[in-house]
Amino acid sequence: MRFTTPWGTVGRRPRLDRTATALTVITAAAAALYSAAGLIRLHAFRLGTYDLVIFDQAVRSYSRFGLPVSIAKGVHNDFGPDFSVLGDHWSPILASLAPFYWLHDGPETLLVLQGVLLAAAIPPLWLFARRRLGTAAAHLIAGAYALSWPIAEAVVFDFHEVAFAPALTAWMIERHDAGRPRQAVLAGALLLCVKEDMGLVIAGYGLFLIAVRRFRVGLPLVAAGLAAVVITTHVLIPAFGGRADYYWAYGTLGPDLPSAAVRALTHPLDALALLVTPSEKAATVALLGAMVLFLCLLSPLTLIAVPPLAARMLAGSFPNWWGTEYHYNAFIVVVLFCAAADGIARTRLVVRKTPLAASLLSVAVALVPFFAYGRLLTPAPRVQAASGAAAAVPDGVLVEAANYVGPALTSRTRVLLWDRRPRWAPWVVADTGRMTFPFTGVDEQRARVALLRRNGYQVVYERDGYVVLRAAPGPRPPDLGHP
Repeated sequence: MRFTTPWGTVGRRPRLDRTATALTVITAAAAALYSAAGLIRLHAFRLGTYDLVIFDQAVRSYSRFGLPVSIAKGVHNDFGPDFSVLGDHWSPILASLAPFYWLHDGPETLLVLQGVLLAAAIPPLWLFARRRLGTAAAHLIAGAYALSWPIAEAVVFDFHEVAFAPALTAWMIERHDAGRPRQAVLAGALLLCVKEDMGLVIAGYGLFLIAVRRFRVGLPLVAAGLAAVVITTHVLIPAFGGRADYYWAYGTLGPDLPSAAVRALTHPLDALALLVTPSEKAATVALLGAMVLFLCLLSPLTLIAVPPLAARMLAGSFPNWWGTEYHYNAFIVVVLFCAAADGIARTRLVVRKTPLAASLLSVAVALVPFFAYGRLLTPAPRVQAASGAAAAVPDGVLVEAANYVGPALTSRTRVLLWDRRPRWAPWVVADTGRMTFPFTGVDEQRARVALLRRNGYQVVYERDGYVVLRAAPGPRPPDLGHP
């Protein structure tokens, strides 16, 4: 008896082998590309304490069977040195990475895992696209996702919980589409463990179901998704020492959620204006649409992306949220590719569907030089000096490290971010060669080094703007505080 598998029909070995091999090659190549890009950035001192070291410290704490404590996050943001990152973002799924730290304890592990996780969205996306368009088009759409600019931007910006989102979202869509609702529910439940705002994706899926007249399922999903956002933000995050309003970005509409909702409903034109103010918001949305040739607009699946995208574009603060850099667009990229595949299947244009899928891959390839991978070709400055500065710090010490040096130290020291407030750690790695987060300028950084030297710190290494200082024995200055 013959039956169909995701890779072909049992009994037809050549087709099975070719299809499975192609899918495996696309997925493995994507994982290798993502991992390599992250590791290249790490060894070029282009990844930061904020955020790579924060995640490294949190996962290391998990691997030692504790809460995900990050001293770098807690001290820098005035939550204290024992702060759990569950009080920052609701991302308990990070605990699943802890066993890999038993194999290799360091940020390299996170970067490789991020590459694998982002590539893991390719098989479910391929399954969905093949169901709509056939095998050849599914390969093309999988390749377009693999090279898409939102994934590239996420790959080169440290590590983030977004690594889990594309695969879980893709499995949720694909399993529901395949008539496996329990498996879709499991993927959706895990998605709620990725970040506190992932309930908006669930609510978006409910909107999609309402649009296709499945009200009995859609309406509860909208309610459940919104409830999940409220519970994680206002109950779970504060329970771990965070603040519900810490990332409140909608002050233009109101000081809290109820007042902002009332303002948006009673003054809809003001809310609509926020969606395109500043103009960078509109540019980001246009680039997301252009990535899939706006074919996503032919499918109601695009509704899944509307709530999380609107939440970002309605923000009046946190400008990183609405640009094309960083990892924020990677939360919804797989939705747009699923919607594009569905849109191609629905098209009434007098064209073959495989060439349309090929056009998506062509767009992805054409955009590669203009986004993150293009920046990998820029020579990294002062790498030897940064490496020497990191090597000058002994193992096991507490060190305030300039943002881009912290990742080189986090495996063997306790790293604090060298920031605008002196922490008086025994060791300091400063950077006076260029402005570094979170300082306002190089002059402020040089003034900090001068302050440390006046208070007894001795320079043990200095090259190309990097300065390593060691505190003199004795008490710290009492008037400037200590973490």
